[in-house]
Amino acid sequence: MTNDLQGLRLQGPGVRRRMMISQRLPVKLASACEPGLAALRPGVFQSTPTPLLSTRHENFCCARPGGLCPVRPVTRRWELDALRGLMLVLMTVTHLPTRLSSPLGQPFGYVSAAEGFVLLSAYMAGMVYGQMANSKGIEAMRLAFWRRALKVYAWHAATLLFLFTVIAAVGLRIDQPAVKDLISYYLTHPVPALAAGLLLVYKPPLLDILPMYILFMLASPWVLAHGLRGGWRAVMGASLGLWALAQFGLGPWLHGAAVQFTGLAVPFHETGAFATFAWQFLWVLGLWMGASRTGANPVPFVFPGWVVALAAGVAVVCMVWRHAIGQAPFLDNAPLNLLFDKWLLSPFRLLDLFALMVLAIRFGPALSRRLPRLHALEQLGAASLPVFCSHLVIVLLVLAFFGAAPEARSAWVDAGVVLASFTALYGVAWLSLRLEPAAAPKKPSGLPLPAAEAGLAAPPSAAPGKDRPQSPPARAGSPHH
Repeated sequence: MTNDLQGLRLQGPGVRRRMMISQRLPVKLASACEPGLAALRPGVFQSTPTPLLSTRHENFCCARPGGLCPVRPVTRRWELDALRGLMLVLMTVTHLPTRLSSPLGQPFGYVSAAEGFVLLSAYMAGMVYGQMANSKGIEAMRLAFWRRALKVYAWHAATLLFLFTVIAAVGLRIDQPAVKDLISYYLTHPVPALAAGLLLVYKPPLLDILPMYILFMLASPWVLAHGLRGGWRAVMGASLGLWALAQFGLGPWLHGAAVQFTGLAVPFHETGAFATFAWQFLWVLGLWMGASRTGANPVPFVFPGWVVALAAGVAVVCMVWRHAIGQAPFLDNAPLNLLFDKWLLSPFRLLDLFALMVLAIRFGPALSRRLPRLHALEQLGAASLPVFCSHLVIVLLVLAFFGAAPEARSAWVDAGVVLASFTALYGVAWLSLRLEPAAAPKKPSGLPLPAAEAGLAAPPSAAPGKDRPQSPPARAGSPHH
């Protein structure tokens, strides 16, 4: 194939490629050289050094004679760590059964910290593993994804066993209703529940986020490889289709089929609150956005002024609405509340999320240059996995010893619980980063990250409810995500 490509050359930015050979090179191979090129019309390249296409790697990465093509090295982004740290703070405040849980839940509108955390995690995974696929090949990327999934699984299994042993023992000994309700299925069917929990089928409240994350990590090598090789339009279309099917009961239907053909004994409402087929859309979207940053010349995201203005209007309306009415936008009107349903990632919730995302992309770089760096948030975000699992342990301990009713205790007790919780979480982050220095945020260089380098502003580019209706009402003592 190398000999057939010797005549291929590029004439400059935005100029049609010329072929000096009789056989025209498929655009699919060209699009693999730089993420995002698949969105361009066939036959048009962006400005790049005169490259040759090489088959040295399974993903047909661009290469110069004798080496790989230059890809933009992925460095740790302190502002992304700070955002993930903020998401962890909001999740902790929401999950802790204190007086702060309700007023600080979903503070930016009808969007919770879980959506932001999943999207940010996928974005960073797309950057890191997309760069690995370009520089080391698809197989190296696949193995790295699987190693990460195994690590997350180990943390989840440890947290699950902590719940089934320590928390269960404390809850039963002091007759704590919040704990007994949280693990009611396990208390009734301990052996099947333990097996199903380790198989990521049974997901008690609070412990249903990491299993979904693990499944996304296991599927990501194929998703990312397909996106880098053949473009992201088909991937995003399929993901959007699954999200739409989830709105009409894909999850319950598949669960029913599994019960019929395998004898699965775990009830649907014990398989986790999150509709996995809906939430995968956020993960795939984040993967695409992150992978598009790994090329030598990533095309920045930019939005027309009217889109930014519309996003600002939607975000302001939803934020005022949430704080004026509450976390249930239509109060007791369950059918209308489904339009904002969290677990199904319903359409109006996605609209609010996209509005906030547009504003973050448009104004984030300027804010990051002007606002002081919050190193505590950066450290929490850089050590997100141990911090997330530690926050679950803390919440479970508070539920076991104090219960789920904050009004039954003094406000000073709540204040002490919150202070002690965040002190412990910061200690976990500090220790984790000392044990794993590569994950630690770097000291500032004194130079702000250029907007074009961050991929957040530059020339325009084209880019591709509380309870599920199938689930019973939330059980007493089950904290909200």
